[in-house]
Amino acid sequence: MSETAPSHAFTRIAASHRSQVEVEVTHGVGLHARPSVAFTRLAKSFPCTVEVAVDGSGEWLNGKSIVKIIGARIRRGTRLRIRAEGARAEEAVAALSELVRRDFDEDRRHGRADGRADGRPA
Repeated sequence: MSETAPSHAFTRIAASHRSQVEVEVTHGVGLHARPSVAFTRLAKSFPCTVEVAVDGSGEWLNGKSIVKIIGARIRRGTRLRIRAEGARAEEAVAALSELVRRDFDEDRRHGRADGRADGRPA
């Protein structure tokens, strides 16, 4: 009798790669087109599933779907829960939450020196 692990054991280990974080949207107008594109583009760069829940909602949206993210009408002050499962899940959640904290890099696109997309003091 062989002492090797069953083939489904690897699947169980891979599925245990999960991460979740909650972050507040501070961008002046929330996730309009450009921030939504930045978010979904970054989410798609990871091989894991990425999902988003808005303001404590029990509904999880596909974080890689521009239609779902824009359709959620996420405004400033909204609390997002971002979760990922699979390979590089922790890295995905960290990168996405940091993108939200950086106001989707909108200040860099508009040449703002104050670090805020809405012009408020940092």
